[in-house]
Amino acid sequence: MGQSLVKNYVHIVFSTKYRQPLIHPPVEAELHSYLGGICNKLDCQVIKVGGYTDHIHILCMLSKKIALMKLMEELKSHSSKWMKTKDESLKNFYWQDGYGAFSVNPSQVDIVIAYIANQHQHHSKKTFQDEYRAFLKKYNVEYDEKYVWD
Repeated sequence: MGQSLVKNYVHIVFSTKYRQPLIHPPVEAELHSYLGGICNKLDCQVIKVGGYTDHIHILCMLSKKIALMKLMEELKSHSSKWMKTKDESLKNFYWQDGYGAFSVNPSQVDIVIAYIANQHQHHSKKTFQDEYRAFLKKYNVEYDEKYVWD
């Protein structure tokens, strides 16, 4: 086979350090656009970015040219530096050390888009930690609770 054909949808989730509620309306939409721009620049076509005050969800197509770890490094380092420039109250903005990344079946992409779009409504009933635990359970990810949160 002479051609490499790849179509990997990935749902990425990560939170602010200690889940601090620092992502508010004045900067929220701009942050989502900024993160989407990083994905697109790295040839990881962004499909949807959303989240809540303490975390981010990104649905994108992982490029065959970049490792997931490198995408995460670029997303978190550049956006953290950018956030610090947006307001004096964000000078100590940091992302958590880890992240979750889950493959998405192409037939489920619309469901994930709707899920990300409804984060504010969703989190009126459920914390980020409960949401994240549910993802880990859904995808059968083994984890030790003491190493998940920072």
